[in-house]
Amino acid sequence: MKKNLGSFESLFLFILFVSTTHIVSNVPKEVTSTWKKLNSSPEATPCNWFGITCDDSNNVSSLNFTRSNVSGQLGPEIGDLRSLQILDLSTNSFSGTIPSTLGNCTKLVYLDLSENEFTGEIPATLGNLKSVTDLYLYENYLTGELPESLFLIPVLQTLHVDYNNLTGSIPESIGEAKELLELSLFENEFSGNIPESIGNCSKLEILYLHKNKLVGSLPETLNMLENLTDLFVGNNSLTGPVRFGSANCKNLQTFELSYNEFEGGVPPELGNCSSLDALVIVSGNLSGTIPSSLGMLKKLTVINLSENRLSGSLPQEIGNCTSLKMLKLNNNQLGGEIPSSLGKLKKLDSLELFENRFSGEIPIEVWKIPSLAQLLVYQNNLTGELPLEMTELKHLKKVTLFNNGFYGEIPSALGVHSSLEEIDFISNKLTGEIPPNLCHGKKLTVLNLGSNQLHGKIPTSIGHCKSIERFILRENNLTGPLPEFSQDHSISFLDFNTNSFEGPIPRSFGSSRNLSSINLSRNKLSGQIPPELGSLVRLGYLNLSNNLLEGSLPSHLSNCVNLERFDVGFNKLNGTIPSSIGSLQQLIYGLDLSGNGLTGELPDKLKDLIRLTRVNVSNNKLTGSLSVLGNLTSLLHADVSNNQFVGAIPEKLKNQSISDPASFSGNPSLCIPRSFPISNNSELILSSLFVLVLVLAIVFICLRRRGGGHEERPKKDAIVFTEEEGPSLLLSKVLAATDNLNEKHIIGRGAHGIVYRASLGSGEVYAVKRLIFASHIRANQSMMREIETIGKVRHRNLIKLEGFWLRKEDGLMLYRYMPRGSLYDVLHGVSPKEDALEWSARYNVALGVAHGLAYLHYDCHPPIVHRDIKPENILMDSDLEPHIGDFGLARLLDGSTVSTATVTGTTGYIAPENAFKTVRGRESDVYSYGVVLLELVTRKRAVDKSFPDSTDIVSWVRSMLSKSNVDDMVSTIVDPILVDELLNSDIREQIVEVTELALSCTERDPARRPTMREVVKVLCDAQGLVRCSSGSVR
Repeated sequence: MKKNLGSFESLFLFILFVSTTHIVSNVPKEVTSTWKKLNSSPEATPCNWFGITCDDSNNVSSLNFTRSNVSGQLGPEIGDLRSLQILDLSTNSFSGTIPSTLGNCTKLVYLDLSENEFTGEIPATLGNLKSVTDLYLYENYLTGELPESLFLIPVLQTLHVDYNNLTGSIPESIGEAKELLELSLFENEFSGNIPESIGNCSKLEILYLHKNKLVGSLPETLNMLENLTDLFVGNNSLTGPVRFGSANCKNLQTFELSYNEFEGGVPPELGNCSSLDALVIVSGNLSGTIPSSLGMLKKLTVINLSENRLSGSLPQEIGNCTSLKMLKLNNNQLGGEIPSSLGKLKKLDSLELFENRFSGEIPIEVWKIPSLAQLLVYQNNLTGELPLEMTELKHLKKVTLFNNGFYGEIPSALGVHSSLEEIDFISNKLTGEIPPNLCHGKKLTVLNLGSNQLHGKIPTSIGHCKSIERFILRENNLTGPLPEFSQDHSISFLDFNTNSFEGPIPRSFGSSRNLSSINLSRNKLSGQIPPELGSLVRLGYLNLSNNLLEGSLPSHLSNCVNLERFDVGFNKLNGTIPSSIGSLQQLIYGLDLSGNGLTGELPDKLKDLIRLTRVNVSNNKLTGSLSVLGNLTSLLHADVSNNQFVGAIPEKLKNQSISDPASFSGNPSLCIPRSFPISNNSELILSSLFVLVLVLAIVFICLRRRGGGHEERPKKDAIVFTEEEGPSLLLSKVLAATDNLNEKHIIGRGAHGIVYRASLGSGEVYAVKRLIFASHIRANQSMMREIETIGKVRHRNLIKLEGFWLRKEDGLMLYRYMPRGSLYDVLHGVSPKEDALEWSARYNVALGVAHGLAYLHYDCHPPIVHRDIKPENILMDSDLEPHIGDFGLARLLDGSTVSTATVTGTTGYIAPENAFKTVRGRESDVYSYGVVLLELVTRKRAVDKSFPDSTDIVSWVRSMLSKSNVDDMVSTIVDPILVDELLNSDIREQIVEVTELALSCTERDPARRPTMREVVKVLCDAQGLVRCSSGSVR
């Protein structure tokens, strides 16, 4: 026993450390209950204690406390257990650093410290564990670099360090790990290139490198790994072509490269990877065509190449991938017809081809795939009739065909043999009646059949379908009564507008407590508005206009406290406006009671609607004073015409954007001021009609192009006020504050107009942009383009339009004044040192502008290209938060590009491909943004006097780069104000990364530039642990 006393004593020290000190703060009783003092018996030994195993010599060979709820720190005494072969402390709450003395346990074969709270660096001394085959450190808070010594352990087979905060490069010594089978480094912050030496890990089977910051190309040496089964390198910043797929890849099963910035296309050589099960490269910047060689992969179950730039047709050979279960190619530029050979994919579960350019009919063979559960082909150019064969698909759950050209009747048996969950056929040319069995399986949640040519009644079975959440039938020719809804119905969004439904609104609607939006306008509904609708406390939008409803307004509607818009215009309602309407204090976007037979006075409680911006009570029989409307401080537009109001118009009401004298006409006893003359000038009337038609046409086109009806709530768009509506109070204040737009108040000049500063007192300061019309028609179109664009977007980094006025000779746009001016003022103003931006502020500007552009490019429908990004159009608030402004050049994209009659933009910021052409896409904005990044780094103008002749900032930086690498170059080109900050290595690295990003954005080839989403990802990653969000409001 004496010869083992040293080991026992060391173990005792370890146990004592665990049980009696505060270093390990918690050891459950089930662990300590078996621990006995070593001196309690001459034969006492810890070999029978919980979690402890000894060898034949009574030396401790194993400590296994996995999932034992132990917390605290691991002491350095652990290194005294020299005979230890297995140490498993996984899934506990150990904290603190991993003791370097652990490297003394040289007999360790298995080391698992995973799923704890260890911090600090991985000790390089672990490289002394020459017998370790399995090393697990994943799911901790480890930092620092990965020690090279780990890859010098000769027998190491498994290394998992995923889910930590490790940084630095992957060591070149990785090539020395000749026995390595599994390497998992994902969810860290590794940077640099993937070492070429990894090709020497000849036994490697699993390689997980995804979700890091790796750059460079995918090493071709990966082709040497003939045992590789799983390769994950997604969510990095890899570039260059994907050169993979040698004869050695026959064991590869999973190939995942998503969210990188590759060049070129899908490598045809992947056809050699005969065991491949999943090919996943989402948003990898891939271009070119899909290689036909993929058809050689008989074991392939998943192809996901979505969100790339792939073009051409879908190869017939894909039909040879007979094991395929998912084919996901959405959001590309693929065209031509869908090949009939897909019908050979008898195991296919999901076919997702949406947002491409496919044309023709869906082959009948596809409709016969027995396993098909999802068919998502919306937003293509597909046509044809829906065949009877689709009704035989027993597994079919989700069919989305919207925004295509399908015609004919929907097969009446659809749903009989399957449990449909989502049907979206909006914006096609479908005729006939609604099939009665769509909800046969009682799982249907979405039924969208709007904007077609359907007729007939809503089948009773559909009305009784309790699972439907979104129900859109708008813009058809449907008739008959509305369906009854039960109390436990799931319906939340209902849009039946523009049909010929008749009869009363069912009282049972009030039992559907999840309803948030109801639009029954433009039908033939009659009877009274059921008071039960007052039970819909989640209702935000209620539109019952243009029907035949009668009776009084139910006071119970005041219980709909979340209502934001209420429209019952043009019905046959009578009685008084209930005073309880004042309870609807969330009303913002409109209260429309026009075109009825309402009587009595405006209730005093109406003044409580302090957020209301639009009210229309015209064409009724209302009497009394308008004084209550004078209390509505948020009001932007009101129409009280054709009633029997008397007395004076309230002062606030006269000019507070209530500028059309027609809004007061038809009230014989109303005192209309002389300042509101009603002109009989025919030219003015024609002008008004022209503007009105133009506005309606543009709005109609925009709505149609958005694609049918996926908006839950009404848009918070800005509102047009024409000159014919008279000067508003706010406009009068603006004109007074600027001395009728005197040039002394000018603070800037944009591409389409002049900007004035208007201080209205009480801290209210605005910027007013005056758009001067070159010619009446062209100017209105230009202005409306800008207005319609700005009015639709809501984002923290986009300038918010407060309102605008359309006048005869010009248009006025109102914004909140930005006290710090533009980014140009801050960087290049008269006294730029006074506004000197430290690097963190510049970085935030870069990130904010990137978020704003990404929102315009990808979150607006249709997407928006700004077309004139430059510092002058980036406005700075008091917190130096950037706001993109001046959408005077913005055009709504009709496809991937747009065209105008003239070249637009600003010299120095125009992408090379646009210098003499009119075609503009998102890539042109990316180029301009890259120029702005270079200005943030250098504080030099895009075209600076210090540059050689005919040189802009992009050429100058690239010239400097040619003389040295980016890291060395930064100190040469960086703004001298930032020189002291370069001493901080983290800041220096960040500046280097931003410079590299700027050079990537300003590549001459548009295809090589990143998308703005990718730019945001790069900046967020470079920002470290700071949380990034888009900031959009939707």
